[in-house]
Amino acid sequence: MTAVPGRRSSTFTRLLRHGFTDASAAERLLDSPELAPLRDDPVLLEALGATADPDLALLGLVRLLEAQHGPGARRELLDTLISSKPLRDRLLGVLGASTALADHLTRHPDDWQALVMYEAYDLHPGVEEFEAGLAEATDPVSLRVAYRRCLLSIAARDVCGTTGLAESAAELADLATATLRAALGIAEAAAPEDAALCRLAVIAMGKCGGHELNYVSDVDVIFVGEATEGADETKAVRAATRLASHMMRICSETTVEGSIWPVDANLRPEGRNGPLVRTVSSHLAYYQRWAKTWEFQALLKARPVAGDLDLGAEYVAAVQPLVWKAAERENFVPDVQKMRRRVVENIPVGEVDRQLKLGPGGLRDVEFAVQLLQLVHGRADTSLRSGTTLDALAALAAGGYVGRADAAQLDEAYRFLRSMEHRIQLFRLRRTHLVPEDEAELRRIGRSLGLRADPVADLHREWRRHAGVVRRLHEKLFYRPLLDAVAQLATGEARLSTEAARERMVALGYADPASALRHLEALASGVTRKAAIQRTLLPVLLGWFADSADPDAGLLGFRKVSDALGKTPWYLRLLRDEGAAAQNLARVLSAGRLAPDLLMRAPEAVALLGDGDGGGLEPRSRAHLEQEILAAVRRADGAAQAVTAARGVRRRELFRTAAVDIVGSYGTEEQPAEADQGALVDRVGAAVSDLTAATLAGTLRAVVRDGWGDDLPTRFAIIGMGRFGGHELGYGSDADVLFVHEPREGVDEREASRAANKVVSEMRRLLQIPSADPPLLIDADLRPEGKSGPLVRTLTSYEAYYRRWALTWESHALLRAEPVAGDEDLGRRFMDLIDPLRYPADGLTDEAVREIRRLKARMESERLPRGADPKLHAKLGPGGLSDVEWTVQLMQLRHGSTEPGLRTTRTREALAAARTAGLITDEDAATLDEAWVLATRVRNAVMLVRGRAADTFPTEPRELAAVGRYLGYGPGHAGDMLDAYRRTARRARGVVEQLFYGIAER
Repeated sequence: MTAVPGRRSSTFTRLLRHGFTDASAAERLLDSPELAPLRDDPVLLEALGATADPDLALLGLVRLLEAQHGPGARRELLDTLISSKPLRDRLLGVLGASTALADHLTRHPDDWQALVMYEAYDLHPGVEEFEAGLAEATDPVSLRVAYRRCLLSIAARDVCGTTGLAESAAELADLATATLRAALGIAEAAAPEDAALCRLAVIAMGKCGGHELNYVSDVDVIFVGEATEGADETKAVRAATRLASHMMRICSETTVEGSIWPVDANLRPEGRNGPLVRTVSSHLAYYQRWAKTWEFQALLKARPVAGDLDLGAEYVAAVQPLVWKAAERENFVPDVQKMRRRVVENIPVGEVDRQLKLGPGGLRDVEFAVQLLQLVHGRADTSLRSGTTLDALAALAAGGYVGRADAAQLDEAYRFLRSMEHRIQLFRLRRTHLVPEDEAELRRIGRSLGLRADPVADLHREWRRHAGVVRRLHEKLFYRPLLDAVAQLATGEARLSTEAARERMVALGYADPASALRHLEALASGVTRKAAIQRTLLPVLLGWFADSADPDAGLLGFRKVSDALGKTPWYLRLLRDEGAAAQNLARVLSAGRLAPDLLMRAPEAVALLGDGDGGGLEPRSRAHLEQEILAAVRRADGAAQAVTAARGVRRRELFRTAAVDIVGSYGTEEQPAEADQGALVDRVGAAVSDLTAATLAGTLRAVVRDGWGDDLPTRFAIIGMGRFGGHELGYGSDADVLFVHEPREGVDEREASRAANKVVSEMRRLLQIPSADPPLLIDADLRPEGKSGPLVRTLTSYEAYYRRWALTWESHALLRAEPVAGDEDLGRRFMDLIDPLRYPADGLTDEAVREIRRLKARMESERLPRGADPKLHAKLGPGGLSDVEWTVQLMQLRHGSTEPGLRTTRTREALAAARTAGLITDEDAATLDEAWVLATRVRNAVMLVRGRAADTFPTEPRELAAVGRYLGYGPGHAGDMLDAYRRTARRARGVVEQLFYGIAER
């Protein structure tokens, strides 16, 4: 029948008003013969308009009517729709939310009758009711049909709001339990001889075990088997394995009726590589010896659901004590945190912003935080041992482990996000946690959640709001109650006890929890604005400290800095308002002794850690540093005060460089760890070298001004040698130098020499005045005649010496000579003088090469500390700095005269030039470069961690762990770090033996 134009116009308008998006198509459907009895019923349009997708609901209704077996069945359905509002709401609600269930109803048109009942006992069915609904299923196909029929009733109560999120999730878990029992029954009926041999228990894990299942999800299980009385255990386990495998196939395989859900047994001991079924004793043996932290976390939700329930209860009783001891395991919290980070890192880049479950601010953040708190506090408080996330969260709030307001926000956010997930999965009954991008799908989801004004925009707004709440509370949830305990903030609420707070600090890795709690109390107690800001900052800072090798040092350092800067208005504001500053500070304070010691001497340097206009962490250029230091020298009253001022700049800039190094190595949320560690090593080496050069320039100016009023009777230059000349100084390196002077016109050479020697003597005296700063030692032992020769010579004297007496080692040492301070013209002329020595036109004689090899061997035998492990000595050991540098320098001596690229003082630059010139293969060059960078990083790490220089790994466990953290190795992986160093050094030594020692094959 075709509608008349007038009525069509009126109906079209009404359809739009009721939420239809394709009113023309809806009109045509309403005109279909099947809907003739309802066409003029205003109640139908209202009921359709109340659904998530009225267009979809109307189309599904027409399909269902068309599928009815004859006019009588169609009339019965129409009459029930007209007379029963509960059925109308349920049926249309399902049809408007799920094309998959609409398809099921079309295939099985009588199943709509499962929605007719609306009695009290029908509102919240449990396992027994679902078992009755599945009772007639005798094969996989009929089980799927019965399962979908039961699912239809759950979905109907859900979309109509008869049940809430928690009840729907529990019903889905109960339906899964009934389905597993039915599937196991089918498997046992098919193999009664196997069933007679064994007892088989099915343990639900994950969301099924936690009574919080999704519409479509893997059902995680663990199987436990035992022999029946008199049966052989080996045969019984094999029989149980066959039954378990058959049961899994029944649920997982796809038939003409689709699939139910995959049964996943990968949470079992050894995962997919382990036996499918184990006895209780076999499970226990594995968990006691081999299980990882995440396996105990997974067992939180273990629940017997099918098969021999007594055996299942025996299994759970056996493993539960191990679960509640998991928090006592070494590295417990870092292991859990690392697993959560790994989950986020494995999300495809294009999906991160659409992930409801795994992304930041997603469902997994809530679950991980709750489980972490359960494992820590559930040892003593049995009220926290629920496997259901929302029940556990409520118990944590009731026990004072989580603030009530935080728990309420987290509960609301979790319910919203899970409801979104349910609506997304319900549409096609497919396993997904991605928010769709299609606007029609977003509109349907928004309307299903009660967002009717602007469903798409409102859905995005609410989703982002709740995700933001989850992310914020996830960061603070584990730490905030500590502050409530020590500062007594939770007025009127139960608080975390002192003992519980102490336990949590131990779990976080704090070695001295009593001191840590005192620091928290000092920082956060009180009603001042300062204390309020600290209470905002500390929850996140505690987490960052806990992620380091030395949380105690981090927290102690933070208290010291806060005490020093507590009255400074910008300090806490900087940490609160500038995203990177607080995390940078946490990383720096917990990375070792050097950076915190420098910061304690100049707390205002905290400002460098921000991202404002203060320049942040970018190292200053030599010109900039020299300008600042010389300005400070001009303002100073006397040379001693001038050098003190120069030391102040050096202290601040050393801190800046150390912070650059730490943040670049550790990374932060906003600034991941630097991928190119070679570039970071170069930046640190250049920064320390430039700072040393600027400090020497300032000291030289101060000494000259004090003694001669800027009118020194001789030109004076300082030549950097070794690592200094190579722009490769470490934090604890001495400054190797040569001093050269040239009398000014008309000045007697003896007078000029006395002046030059006095300058050197005074510079060394001033720089050696005891100080808490890292020392700056001037070492001039590379001068002609070594320690026996004069400290300073004229350019003419250098020329005469090198012409007549220069030895091979001196040519070798001069490879890294570079002017660093003083008279620039004199420095350039010194370079012109020495270039023929270090880049000899005829290369090296065989005797000279042998001499260099002898020198290296003697140096290593004399200087390697007694008792040190050579394979772990970063400087003198095989494959260490000395091996790489001498190999590169031998190529420079041999080929520098003909290969301009080799004429550089920088090791890595010379190595790259040698590769370009074909003097070394790409593979060998990469091997040497990797070894040199790693050895340099080890030396830098040791200085950062211990506050004093060393060339080998520390032996104290916490210091070794801190070095490992700097090098990218997590807790418990110090052995891996040492193995990797030995491996890298061994490969480099092979190249050195070929290129430096001339051994033909490695």
